[in-house]
Amino acid sequence: MHTIVSKQCLSPNVTRLDVQAPRIAQIRQPGQFVIVHHSEGAERIPLTIADADPAAGTIALVIQSVGKSTRDLVALEPGQAIADIVGPLGHPTEMIESGRALCIGGGVGTAVVHPIAQGLHKRGVKVTSIIGGRSKEWVIFEAELRRLGEVIVCTDDGSYGRKGFVTDAAKDVLAGGGIGIVYAVGPVPMMRAVVNLTKPLGVRTIVSLNPVMIDGTGMCGGCRVSVGGETRFACVDGPEFDGHGVNFDELMDRLSAYREYEQKSLACAEENCRLKQTLPS
Repeated sequence: MHTIVSKQCLSPNVTRLDVQAPRIAQIRQPGQFVIVHHSEGAERIPLTIADADPAAGTIALVIQSVGKSTRDLVALEPGQAIADIVGPLGHPTEMIESGRALCIGGGVGTAVVHPIAQGLHKRGVKVTSIIGGRSKEWVIFEAELRRLGEVIVCTDDGSYGRKGFVTDAAKDVLAGGGIGIVYAVGPVPMMRAVVNLTKPLGVRTIVSLNPVMIDGTGMCGGCRVSVGGETRFACVDGPEFDGHGVNFDELMDRLSAYREYEQKSLACAEENCRLKQTLPS
């Protein structure tokens, strides 16, 4: 059992849980993830380790509440526990050792960018982070990233920072030159747009394909992606890949494969909740 030691609402549907996992906290590296199993019979969910405190023996899990399983997780309170957390899994992030890196995070992807920026900063790499959200209340991990370097905040509605998409700001930063590598994590259309910016410039770009993972072991085959014309599995070969080689059309199709089942599961859970509320106590 992994006890939750703290809980924080980061945005309207994103929650941070700091959870006891001492061995994972000691050895995790940027880019790695864990498989979280809430309780018996629950779905196994892959989540990136957004931060870790080896001294306290905790890891930070940032969860976007979009379906039944993630809603069940974020409903937990400090003192309660998650049954199983397995990890760290996946290959660590490929890091440069000097120069300047651009980290781009969209929405909950900003939490995944954070440990990458941490790792780069520790190596002495100059980090510029571009993070975005629909409006100010959707921007997360800004303070954490500011400790590691320059941060440019973008909001779709202009309520905070620069108005526009993260790709608009990225275009300006890249035009200034000096960027040795780009790390982009967020919605697949956002990562695709970043790749379309960097490919003509020849700037190496790493994208995280954790949204497509299911069981995290390579057995289900649900995370198959084509990279450089070859089949890869996001969970065991990644979760990060050279964005210039990713077949984004195929990836978009893969993401929609289970949407119908997810919607049915959520609808069923909401109906069960409604029925319980109408039953006499």
